[in-house]
Amino acid sequence: MRQILTFAAVGVVNTATYYCLYLLFLTALHYLAAHILAFLLSMIGSFFLNARFTYRTRPTWRKFLLFPLTNVTNFLITTAGVYVIVDLLHAGSRFAPLLASAAAIPVTFVVSRRVMLPKAIA
Repeated sequence: MRQILTFAAVGVVNTATYYCLYLLFLTALHYLAAHILAFLLSMIGSFFLNARFTYRTRPTWRKFLLFPLTNVTNFLITTAGVYVIVDLLHAGSRFAPLLASAAAIPVTFVVSRRVMLPKAIA
């Protein structure tokens, strides 16, 4: 239970970081480019926060290199969601990433736990 709550707290910090970066990059980039760049930068922060606080494990190069795999589903869902919200629903690009990210959170937790704690049962 502690891991789930900590994962959620790290997720809030990560989402805030992502969103601030997204808004910053949106001033100079197309919304998809802003989304991708903000996502990549916030994913690096997420790795270190999750290693330290959620899973209490030592960050290694192996885990660092595998960690992006935990976000592939998250990335695909949020990218598709941002596209649908902005281009198909014409709802605007400002809040689209926040709405799109919610659906991917449970899957990201399960996959990241398997990467960070390979011997633990998720």
